[in-house]
Amino acid sequence: MELTVSSLAERPEMVQPVLGMADSWPEFVVNDPVGNAYYPQIATEFPQYVLFAEDERGEVVAHAHSVPFALDVEGRGELPARGWDEVLVWAFSDLRRGIRPDTVSAISIVVAPHMQGRGLSARMLAAMRDQARSSGFREVVAPVRPNAKHLEPHTPIEEYAHRVRPDGLPHDPWLRVHARAGATIDSVAPASMTVSGSLEQWRRWTGLPFDTAGDIEVPGALVPVRCEPERGYAVYVEPNVWMRHGL
Repeated sequence: MELTVSSLAERPEMVQPVLGMADSWPEFVVNDPVGNAYYPQIATEFPQYVLFAEDERGEVVAHAHSVPFALDVEGRGELPARGWDEVLVWAFSDLRRGIRPDTVSAISIVVAPHMQGRGLSARMLAAMRDQARSSGFREVVAPVRPNAKHLEPHTPIEEYAHRVRPDGLPHDPWLRVHARAGATIDSVAPASMTVSGSLEQWRRWTGLPFDTAGDIEVPGALVPVRCEPERGYAVYVEPNVWMRHGL
């Protein structure tokens, strides 16, 4: 398949086709308030870190977002337990304060639903790594959302993340893509994304009744959602797996 990969810095007129590309995220995932606050700004504040692939007809079929941030500074040094949310906050805080970044973090790689299963995610990951390397960075990190973990919502993330196949590669397909690209597991981010909402919001997002106290299994969720009917809310705290790519 012939693909053309560009950045929004090179092709700013493509911002709407890129951001408007169809995806397959569960609705509750796109209601993380940190993501809602920062993710749309990556295209305008960090356009060189938004890559997209077009097919032969010029249709956007995949995109990859990343952000630069400073890891080797006072108060940091380790990849954060609040993973995806925290690294977004760090990146935009560093930008506002003029702090020089030393690391690039992957934020998302999204493939259009009709193009999934054709290896585009690996190609976009390679393009992200190449972009970071050409910008002078020596490392890309990624708060990886294991894409088959939702099939085992009650399995502890530490156990799941380190499960391997007989060939030594990770059991999880998305962790495996990163491992094949040369990444190694650094740590687990136990609270990488937090989505809280009223019971009515959760009913709207999932189509489930959310009328029982305790853990609720939700399609697409990596761990159960905690439901508190007497208090009128439910909370989802998603774990991710930090992986490090040396460049």
